[in-house]
Amino acid sequence: MGDKHSALRGAAILSPLLSLLAGAAAVAGFAPFGFWLLPILSLTVLFAQWSRTPSRQAGFVTGLAWGLGFFLTGVSWVFVSLWVYGGMPMWLAGLATLLFCAFLALFPATVGALQARWRHAPASRIVLLLPLAWGVSEWIRGWIFTGFPWLVAGYSQIPDGPLAGYAPLVGVYGISFLLALMAGLLAWGMTPRTSRASRIWAAVAIVTLGVGGQALRGIQWTTPDGAPTSVALLQGNIPQDMKWQPEKTLATLDHYARMAAASPARLIVLPETALPLFESALPDAYRKGLIALGRRNGGDVLAGLPTGSLDGAYYNSVASFGSAPSQRYSKVHLVPFGEYIPLKKIWGWVIEVLHIPLSDFARGAIDQRPLAIGGQRVAADICYEDAFGEEIIRQLPQASVLVNVSNLAWFGDSLAPWQHTQMSQARALETGRMMLRATNTGLTAIIDVNGQVLASLPLFTAGSLSGEIQGYAGSTPYVRWGNTPVLALWGLLGVILLAAAFRRP
Repeated sequence: MGDKHSALRGAAILSPLLSLLAGAAAVAGFAPFGFWLLPILSLTVLFAQWSRTPSRQAGFVTGLAWGLGFFLTGVSWVFVSLWVYGGMPMWLAGLATLLFCAFLALFPATVGALQARWRHAPASRIVLLLPLAWGVSEWIRGWIFTGFPWLVAGYSQIPDGPLAGYAPLVGVYGISFLLALMAGLLAWGMTPRTSRASRIWAAVAIVTLGVGGQALRGIQWTTPDGAPTSVALLQGNIPQDMKWQPEKTLATLDHYARMAAASPARLIVLPETALPLFESALPDAYRKGLIALGRRNGGDVLAGLPTGSLDGAYYNSVASFGSAPSQRYSKVHLVPFGEYIPLKKIWGWVIEVLHIPLSDFARGAIDQRPLAIGGQRVAADICYEDAFGEEIIRQLPQASVLVNVSNLAWFGDSLAPWQHTQMSQARALETGRMMLRATNTGLTAIIDVNGQVLASLPLFTAGSLSGEIQGYAGSTPYVRWGNTPVLALWGLLGVILLAAAFRRP
């Protein structure tokens, strides 16, 4: 009896530890490492652990351990932004990062607790219920409390994983479900009670998913539209601690003006808030210089800067200079505690702790349309917005090219710029459009319709990335329907599973 209790105690310790390590290892499946197989294997380990958990409590703890390993490793850059650039004391930044990652870990933990209630056929639990619950949990994480879809499992397949070809069909959440389905099939095949025939069918299904994804890569969902356009993406590399210092403003303006003047490109793109002045406060000579430069090149300069005023509403925007009239896009999806303070009566004190200038932006209109600039119809998005595929497609199919402007100096030399670029690659694949990324400190990149980075600038260097882009027309299935088909499939699977459960004696 004592040996049995010792074995149970050992399993209770080893299972969360194994899950913790599996979660941490899964991060290597994402950029910049790109070992796309690791997230599949990591979820296989987690699902196999869950298949043997005797209780909801054990399932919760195992999932929580996996989530802590995954998020503490994968979004450790939150600590850098809070401590180094946000001015938080080290201990408070560490505590805030731990609590944030613990909150994110609640999503896999909840899946673990819920799946333990399933007392019916083990095959349906591992092969259907777990992938379904995993996909739904990631989708919920992508919108609850304004959403944090960072490190959604599907991104690990972008751009070279075998499931990447499904992106134009079902988006990154659909890929996450298919990835979890692969893991479920692997876990089922490893279960001792699984018959040889079932293992063969599981292997066939896994191979079919992979081959199907590769075959889909050969489909051209969109077609070239118009003549190519020359572009220049400016990476100013302005240190974050200098960016908003008034005595540095003129030097920053001059720095970007000289970089822009050196380029003959028809479309010149500056990063998020590259010009650290409200649009209305730009010196008249500077504004006229940008307009003249855009017209000299037969196109436009697109610059990130705040619009509005401190006395009223102000916006995180991009504005065009060149062809008349000037056009602008203002950010819609703002970052809580970074760009606005939710429930200010409760959380207003955070403004005093985080030394973030302009930390209470207003939201731009949700129905903004593409900018007709530089010979293209540009669907602009700002920084974090390209993490939300279902929001990017609002400006499609009218837009011919995607442009993201970002300032990732907040995150230092961390995984964040690489992970963010991978999300831009996913948006290119989902929409069948090229993506331009203009960032302050990197990664500035030109991405083709297949999600491949054609050219990029090194991190933390000043430079201009020149190239040529092709506009595209048409709609991928994802542009037409967004996440709706995946949500409908999940709803159908849920109904089938519930019906099967109620029919069993």
